[in-house]
Amino acid sequence: MIQINAPQIGEEEIEAVIKVMKSGALTHGLGAGTKVTEFENSFARFAKAKYAVAVNSGTAALHSALAAVGVKKGDEVILPSFTFVATAEVVVMQGAKTVFVDIEADSYTVSPRAVEKAITKKTKAIMPVDLYGLPADMQPIRKIADEHGLKIVEDAAQAHGAAYKGKPPGVFADAACWSFYGSKNMTTGEGGMLTTNSPEIAETPRYLRSHGEKQKYLSLMLGHNYHMPEIEAAIGCEQLKKLPKFVARRRRNAERLSQKLGETKKLQLPTEPEGFKCSYYLYTVRLKNATREKRDRIVEQLKQKEIGAFVCYVNPIHLMPYYRRFGKYRLPATEKASEQVFSLPVHPGVTPKQIDFIGETLLHLLK
Repeated sequence: MIQINAPQIGEEEIEAVIKVMKSGALTHGLGAGTKVTEFENSFARFAKAKYAVAVNSGTAALHSALAAVGVKKGDEVILPSFTFVATAEVVVMQGAKTVFVDIEADSYTVSPRAVEKAITKKTKAIMPVDLYGLPADMQPIRKIADEHGLKIVEDAAQAHGAAYKGKPPGVFADAACWSFYGSKNMTTGEGGMLTTNSPEIAETPRYLRSHGEKQKYLSLMLGHNYHMPEIEAAIGCEQLKKLPKFVARRRRNAERLSQKLGETKKLQLPTEPEGFKCSYYLYTVRLKNATREKRDRIVEQLKQKEIGAFVCYVNPIHLMPYYRRFGKYRLPATEKASEQVFSLPVHPGVTPKQIDFIGETLLHLLK
């Protein structure tokens, strides 16, 4: 099976882990061990941010960021429904209300126009999501936020190596949150990172990740155990060095696959608008004018051919049983995308020969 995504682990990561294990320093009481600090400093430079705070998941990063920008009970947070549930989950964890808005039909990222229409007196923050490796359109969202005195927490969990207006994700946000889950463009196995240029926003996650402690046994606030282990940070340091090559391979694979699939008019291929650079966490196509059943049939046929096609996201969050309690929403672009899109493997481990096989197989099925 050509997997939809696969971690690219080499001898460098293995040696780094062994070195940490031999040192005996596997973690740190405040979550700020030697390798964690090294990883934070390296990632801050990569993201062109003044501060980076490592935690144990992308979800922990999102939760910490919302707490840091002051989201609390009774507030509203605007976000897309077409994303992984963690983006909404952390809003509820803070006692705030999720306000779901629609996406752009071509990019699948949140619509700035929809964001502006959803603002109320209770709105505290906006959470754009950089989906499939393509950044959200952040300049108009930043303008809207500034006009209304709102904070932006950018979910950049899928956008390592992407760029917007020549800058990394997060530059137009108050905080950006990254995931290092095993499927991502770079991995630590699990793990996450928050980046920001605000010393105040960076301070809260450092306390939150270690039970609210500023120093050992002195808690200033209610916290969690969001420590990133030293072993994960060691892997992250090595993966970050390789990330540019990983992204270059993803982009080459995506370009080759687009050339193949350009032969059919039955698919809407991924777009990369001017000023955007996609890191192709997932190469996502839309089966035009298709029903959910027809799309699912194509995906199943691809899997039978040993091609790991995958659907993200088959159930938009606003239609999930738990989240229906936060209101009824009609999000036509979101719901249509959930019925028609599917993703194909383009990760660095996929060879040019396999890319051709994926393209030719899909073209044959569409005929």
